[in-house]
Amino acid sequence: MSSDTTTRDDTYVHRPGESDTGDTAGTGGSDRDITVGANEPEPEGFGRRGWILVGVVGLCFLVIPGAVYLVPSLPAMAGLPYIAAMLALPMLPALLLGLVAVWSMTAATRGDS
Repeated sequence: MSSDTTTRDDTYVHRPGESDTGDTAGTGGSDRDITVGANEPEPEGFGRRGWILVGVVGLCFLVIPGAVYLVPSLPAMAGLPYIAAMLALPMLPALLLGLVAVWSMTAATRGDS
């Protein structure tokens, strides 16, 4: 045997579900035959609450700062003084994002979708 070729006995590679004889979980099948958590439902993605959270993140990080950047006189047109607008405008998206994040996380831990 040359030094640049290796066999199965020369090196150890962990393959989950494979025994020393090469059988998958000792059944003689392939990795597709192993079902882990067969009684658990398939994940369906974000769900309704997850997509609401994604929308609020987009609103808070793109839409509201973009509106303030593109139309800086918008708070003045609404009748807010400058100092109040600069305090309130960052606080509203932060509050909204925090509330929606807690709402979606509590639903996720309860198992709701």
